[in-house]
Amino acid sequence: MQPSRRAMIATTAAAALSPRTALATSETLRADLEAVFTSHGAVGTFVLFDAVKDSLTLVNAALARKRLIPASTFKIANSLIALETGVVKDENEIIPYGGKPQPMKQWERDMSMRDAIIVSNVPIYQELARRVGLPRYRDWLARLDYGNREPGSDVEHFWLRGPLEITPVEQVSFVARLARGKLEASPRSQAIVRDILRLESNDGATLFAKTGFATASVPSIGWWTGWVERAGSIHSFAIVVMGLAMADAGKRLVIGRALLDALGVYKSKP
Repeated sequence: MQPSRRAMIATTAAAALSPRTALATSETLRADLEAVFTSHGAVGTFVLFDAVKDSLTLVNAALARKRLIPASTFKIANSLIALETGVVKDENEIIPYGGKPQPMKQWERDMSMRDAIIVSNVPIYQELARRVGLPRYRDWLARLDYGNREPGSDVEHFWLRGPLEITPVEQVSFVARLARGKLEASPRSQAIVRDILRLESNDGATLFAKTGFATASVPSIGWWTGWVERAGSIHSFAIVVMGLAMADAGKRLVIGRALLDALGVYKSKP
């Protein structure tokens, strides 16, 4: 099936996207790639933004524009906010986890932000959140233009249970701005966050990304978002898989990598 195309500047597109999320001048709808989800018994969406060509590629466009709890993908913004507010001096400062039993044994130790983001250590980032506090989150969510900008009243859980929400389209806009150093934050903080998100390189391309899994939502929300750099080009992406059991959380990466490969953006190593 060939992709269908339309201009994002059309009235229908303007109605679908708010001014803050209308980041592209064109889009490609790829209904054919929904087969990648169905082949894995999954339902979800995939968004790809080409920052050079200023174009979006959408798989399941309706879900791509639905605001969802970001879960641990918020650790991208949270790392930046922690650095900008000075609650942590750098990515290597050791942060206490609190000493309480955790759902994952690997979370039960003090660690740096660099190590914590790799294992998605919730108590480490909750400690940072307590240091930042809700007033500064309200300020920084607005500065970063992050989703609905709403931290609510629970500083330890607003990105895990809501009310903070973001669409996959907003996610690719946010991470593309980070990749290009265009967020309203210092170059140093943005460079540190880019560095701790670096996953791997292959065939001249480098992959940066973060997972998230919102179990408080019904159905559950599985995220994977980031970007690929190659020879000056930047492609940011976000995948959401709905209703996954925790045991199947790995499908986010399997489907996401398959779609990045199918779209010629990044081929994972065997």
